[in-house]
Amino acid sequence: MVGIGPFIPHKDTPFRDEKSGSVNLTLKLLSIVRLMLPKVLLPATTALGTLSEDGRSRGILAGANVIMPNLSPKAAREKYMLYNNKINTGIESVEGLEALKESMNNIGYQVVVSKGNYKY
Repeated sequence: MVGIGPFIPHKDTPFRDEKSGSVNLTLKLLSIVRLMLPKVLLPATTALGTLSEDGRSRGILAGANVIMPNLSPKAAREKYMLYNNKINTGIESVEGLEALKESMNNIGYQVVVSKGNYKY
């Protein structure tokens, strides 16, 4: 698996005043990685969805092939913040699986719920 997402600063780090990364640059890099490593698991990250409402769908269209739902219990999610303003719409959670399936169907993809190992 290769994980690429835009940088988003967190208020409690030395990088808090740095500029967020670019959605468009991330999409270009996803496309390049897909061309270089056609069999890799490549996630459309939550950070993409945080910076752009349709960021993860655009990530899938750019070459990503994984979306990881948030399986943490709702009470624990606020305690795990990699960056500020992380999306928590419900669509990225296990509770929102049907909405996630619909959003992927809207761009011509089908959600598969499996372990995710590459099949040689």
